[in-house]
Amino acid sequence: MPAYAIAHLRDPKPGHPEVLEYMERIDATLAPHSGRFLVHGGATDVLEGSWPGATVVIEFPDLAAARAWYDSPAYRAILRLRTDHIPGDTILVDGVGPGHTAAGKAAGIRAAAE
Repeated sequence: MPAYAIAHLRDPKPGHPEVLEYMERIDATLAPHSGRFLVHGGATDVLEGSWPGATVVIEFPDLAAARAWYDSPAYRAILRLRTDHIPGDTILVDGVGPGHTAAGKAAGIRAAAE
């Protein structure tokens, strides 16, 4: 099942030379792990709460591939180019399989509680 790396980058500074270098180099770190951008700082329409900054979503084949990318020497070599200049939060999360429904998840929670 797919997994995702999701970053909420507050106060992005895309014009900083080190951030530009990070952006120029990240694609090469994703390729060996079959990672691909789904969202890369596009327009955000905040419907509830606040969401300052930008959102990045990268898809991987599974959680193991996402973790292998994040822990890879190639990505670790460039990570500080971003983190030294853009505060934010990053998570890795499992996606859901085909046929997933919220009602099905609720039924599983109800069954487990009984």
